Amino acid sequence: MTDVAFLFPGQGSQFAGMGKLLAGQFAEARLAFEEADDALAFPLSRLCFEGPNDELKRTENTQPALLAASVAALRVLENRGVSPAIVAGHSLGEYSALVAARSLAFADALRLVRNRGRYMQQAVPEGVGAMAALLKLPPGKLDDVLLAAAQGEVVTAANLNSPDQIVIAGHAPAVERAMQMAKSAGAKRAVLLPVSAPFHCPLMVPAQQQLLPELTATEFRDLNVPLINNWQARIIRSGTDAREGLYRQIPNPVRWIETVRQLKLAGVTRFLEVGPGSVLLGLARQIDPALVGHKFGEPSDISGLEAFVS
Repeated sequence: MTDVAFLFPGQGSQFAGMGKLLAGQFAEARLAFEEADDALAFPLSRLCFEGPNDELKRTENTQPALLAASVAALRVLENRGVSPAIVAGHSLGEYSALVAARSLAFADALRLVRNRGRYMQQAVPEGVGAMAALLKLPPGKLDDVLLAAAQGEVVTAANLNSPDQIVIAGHAPAVERAMQMAKSAGAKRAVLLPVSAPFHCPLMVPAQQQLLPELTATEFRDLNVPLINNWQARIIRSGTDAREGLYRQIPNPVRWIETVRQLKLAGVTRFLEVGPGSVLLGLARQIDPALVGHKFGEPSDISGLEAFVS
């Protein structure tokens, strides 16, 4: 395989029941969940398999749960001889991608994202921040909208997901103003997102600073396949760059449009989304309809996989 990228999902792709069928059918997936339970000293697997959704949606639970489900799917692929030429992950998914690239140990990644989620939640009191998706905002309008909406508060781009979808984050009143201004500027819709904190904006700097000592103390090896990071949307290969990318991504936007375009420039023509859901495949098709994708997160996804990767 010389032209397949593995993409790993971020927060929002979780659901109660994720990974249960995979763990029931594949020993390597079951062992991944057992490893996660041991690393965190609590039954993360039960939360993935059974919920309840209210607990699963808590950021400090969502992040390790999605990581575990993604790595369980990765282990099944690896056991079948399916490997990537290059990897990328959306926000939290960058940790899964670094596990796939053998830069970050799975147990270390679990501990980091558990605390990452906790620090993000603590950084901004509930109700103070917000996030919203702006759909089909005409090109060139975003900067003016954000500048006009700020009025001394924070509101910035958080996820540059596709030409049709931009997510913004910041203080709740500024986000509300930006939603109205975006609609006036021609956006088709502006949708407030059901999240507990304003991720990937400057309000996350306290979380960034809290996580820094743990990132510094964690071993990051050089990658065995390249990764395109969120922070710069550039190819990295060293453990040092991997660690810095995870630090820098916390208060900065996820540059997903550029990431997909960089993957294509690197020679990628096929994308395999590894883990729950298929959000990233949908975004990739919005960015470039010519790209070919497949997902693997459940046993039923085996169908068509061999033809896709051959």
